[in-house]
Order: sequence, then structure tokens, then C-alpha cells
Amino acid sequence: MIIPVRCMTCGKPLGQFWEEFKARTEKGEDAKKVLDGFGIDRYCCRSLFLTHVDMIQRVGKFQK
Repeated sequence: MIIPVRCMTCGKPLGQFWEEFKARTEKGEDAKKVLDGFGIDRYCCRSLFLTHVDMIQRVGKFQK
């Protein structure tokens, strides 16, 4: 739902890159170039960004 603050595999802090990654890829920039620019080169960290699905808007509609 929300991007993890750290990579679940290696523990590298990644949460601060999500907003800029999302904005730049929505504008049409290549995800590979964006991740290379951030210095994210481990495949575990890259997969976290490439496979994340933001569902907070959908889940937020439901009440307890």
C-alpha cells in the first residue's frame, strides 16, 4: 500500500525516493534512468520500485 521506508532484503533506505520516482515516471521518463540517477543499483531495491502498486486511495474508502 505505502512504499516501505527500507528495502526488505538489504535494508537500504529508499522511502525518500518514491515521490520523485513516481512524478518522473508519470511524465514519461524511463524508469531505468531514474533509478540509475538515484544510485539504486541492487536488483532487490529496483524491484521494490518497479513492482509497487499504490492502493492507499482504494483502501482508504473502507471504514472499520
